[in-house]
Amino acid sequence: MTSQRTSAKQRQLAKALKSKQKTIPKANSGRWLFFWLGMSGIAMVSATAGALLAFSLTSSPLQQAELSPQDEAVFDSDRISGSGLRFSELTRPVNLLVMGMSVLPSDITNPPPELQNLGYEPQVNSFEGLADVMLLIKFDPASKRIAMLSIPRDTRTEVFGYGVKKLNAANIDGGPALTAKSVSNLLGDIAIDRYIRINVLGVGNLIDALGGVTVNVPKDLKYQDDSQRLYINLKAGEQHLNGDQALQLLRFRHDELGDIGRVQRQQMVIRALMDQTLNPTTVTQLPKILNVVKENIDTNLTVEELLALAGFGVRTNRSNMHMFMLPGRFSQPEEYQASYWLPNRTGISRMMSQHFGVPLTRELREVNSRSLRVYIQDSTGSDRTQIIPLVKNLEEFGYRKIQVAVPWNEPLQVTNIIAQQGDIDNAELIRSQLGFGEVRIDSTGIIDSDITIQLGQDWLQQRPSWSTIR
Repeated sequence: MTSQRTSAKQRQLAKALKSKQKTIPKANSGRWLFFWLGMSGIAMVSATAGALLAFSLTSSPLQQAELSPQDEAVFDSDRISGSGLRFSELTRPVNLLVMGMSVLPSDITNPPPELQNLGYEPQVNSFEGLADVMLLIKFDPASKRIAMLSIPRDTRTEVFGYGVKKLNAANIDGGPALTAKSVSNLLGDIAIDRYIRINVLGVGNLIDALGGVTVNVPKDLKYQDDSQRLYINLKAGEQHLNGDQALQLLRFRHDELGDIGRVQRQQMVIRALMDQTLNPTTVTQLPKILNVVKENIDTNLTVEELLALAGFGVRTNRSNMHMFMLPGRFSQPEEYQASYWLPNRTGISRMMSQHFGVPLTRELREVNSRSLRVYIQDSTGSDRTQIIPLVKNLEEFGYRKIQVAVPWNEPLQVTNIIAQQGDIDNAELIRSQLGFGEVRIDSTGIIDSDITIQLGQDWLQQRPSWSTIR
């Protein structure tokens, strides 16, 4: 009897609710929507705050290096995140220096006894070695943009107190502070607020913790180094990679582009990770992820500051995430005994002014269409002769340095107009002149180009109208 009465009451309640729903004004439903959105946001903040508290009570500090007061002074110590319930909010622009460390026993002063006399050199969870990867990332809440600059490890520059040498050696000579000073000097005295060093062992664990990454491997990659037990064997094409496989893609540099090609592949993986894993769910799981990789990380960021940066990343439109590579060129064999990436000071000044807010130190000539190096790559399988009308029309627009390069191996629906050197203004100009495609700010185009046009299926739709000069 009790269950029957309860069922009857439930039916009456459901009927009453249904009747009420018919009489509730539409504006009211909007208020309820915002109410539940707000409650969801509060729940997410509360869950994250609880996880952060648990993490702070159970984990060791993220900073593992002992910096002297002089070294600490290299970095801006002003607070970057809010207080109270605003702890996950980024309150000012932040320049973060990221270093990826690949360390062997021979790289460190006192390697653990168990890693000696093995007959090969395994990776060591240490931060003492060369900086294999260097990124300067600007998080800017004012412009709602993220700018990410890749600095090749073989960049030839001044390392304070140690002369002109490869930038990756600065970490061995003086740790993160000396690296930050040398990077700042190279980039027009830009202020660096924080640093993070992550060992290569942690990168694989991090990618696994994020559920892997789906990328288009640009070509077959195969390499074997028995001295490190490094075995790389990846086939070309789109595939979902686990941490170990992603490391193979990230570490490969044994082709004609060497470390520069590796920088391009790193940008591909970073962009894919941002697209696939940078979401509110990941932010709430940040403490759990940090527990997986905390032994492989050294940083002067607090957990709360890491959360603020991740939260800003979630709220940033993907079109406002720009990626660059330090402008420069390969050294020639007759120039130096060692192989270097030689910085282009003019290109650096222009890039830092446009994307990082560094004032120009001298007058720079304006780039005009005649001096721009424009490369075209086709992804549609078109015959090379079918691209000639596009070349002729670009010449009519005033471009004089145009080359048709090797085809792009990944099929594209939409044409990519890549600002290889970070020149977004001229990339946007070409986009408006062509009338199709989308601008991308990264360095995955032709190394020697200013603008790389990777033709997609939208070009095939436009091609008939380009058969005559406009």
